[in-house]
Formats: sequence, structure tokens, C-alpha cells
Amino acid sequence: MPRDAGGAGDVLRDLRTATAAEHEQVEAHLDLMDPTLDRDRLAGVLGRLHAFWAAAEAGLDDWAARHRADAAALDWTRRRRSGLYAADLAALGGAAVDDRPDLPAVDGTDEALGRLYVLEGSTLGGTFIDRHLAGLPGLAGGPRVRAFSPYGEDTGAMWAAFRRFTRAHVEAGGDARRVVDAARQTFAVLAEWCVPAARAQEAPA
Repeated sequence: MPRDAGGAGDVLRDLRTATAAEHEQVEAHLDLMDPTLDRDRLAGVLGRLHAFWAAAEAGLDDWAARHRADAAALDWTRRRRSGLYAADLAALGGAAVDDRPDLPAVDGTDEALGRLYVLEGSTLGGTFIDRHLAGLPGLAGGPRVRAFSPYGEDTGAMWAAFRRFTRAHVEAGGDARRVVDAARQTFAVLAEWCVPAARAQEAPA
């Protein structure tokens, strides 16, 4: 979970608090830190995540075409990851998911930042997932998954840049409530979308 120390009314703190329940649901469904995670279930997870990222990025691409200065300041093109998910899925021999989740339109930069909070925040936990996957016997000798930790040593710097932009945007007149609402909506769709990737034992007996 992204960690931010902000004062009263800090948008990053508000984002973290408002999306905590949905974030826990996503982690529970995916359970990527499972010590028994095998290649087949990982491929299933990647298939769901690739479809979600493709849908989420399509909305952000539309936003970026209309708000070029903000997209450039956020380094949007570097933050795109659907291609990495597709490459990881292909390397594992997994099947792509034909469906895409329905996500709200990204009307402006407030909504873009809310969606990006979900996408970019995942890179922080992704560094731990990346190390965990590397040590699993069931994945030994297989291809290295890249989508969970796309920035490598730049992970902290990329998150810090997103955090700075988001705070500056709100301080300059952006609507913090719209940012938070967009993040909650994005997380809610992601949590529901990830249900089919959950381990069998999560389902009622």
C-alpha cells in the first residue's frame, strides 16, 4: 500500500484512507505472495491484469490526447504497462482475456490522477512481489516477470514524481474529491475484475 505522510487534508493521505478496503480486496483475490503460487495461476492473474491495464490505459490515452501538458509532466508514456503484462503473459504461455472491464471515462486531470494512483501505487508493492516470484520453486527456470516492477531502481523516484504532481495539482485548484472518487471507482472495478483469479479455496465449500 502506498505510504504517505501528509497533513490534514493531504490528498495522498485521503487517497490511501479512502481506498484501503478495495486495496485489501484486490490483494486477497490475487494473493501473489502465496508461497505455493504456480505458473498456471500466475498466468491466470496476469491475464486478468493485462485486460484491466489495457482498459485503464485506453481511458488515460484519451485524457492524454486532450491534456498534453499534464500528460507530459507526469511522463505518461513511460508509465504505460499493458505491453509488459502482455509480454509476461505470452512468456508464460498464458491465454489473454478477451473481455475488458468497464471503467468510467477520464474526464480530466482530476480523474486521471485518481486512476493513476491505483496503477502507480501498485509498483511499490510490485517490488516485493517481484522478489517473491523470483524465489518460488514452482517458477524456477521460467521467464522473469517484468510488469510488477517496471521501473526497477527508479520505482521510488517515479512514485515521488507522481505524488508531487498530484499535490501540486490540488494546491493549484484541482478537485481532491474528484481525484479520490476516481481512485475508488478504479479500485472497485479492479477488485471485482480480479475475483475470477482468486484461489479456489477462497470460494465457499
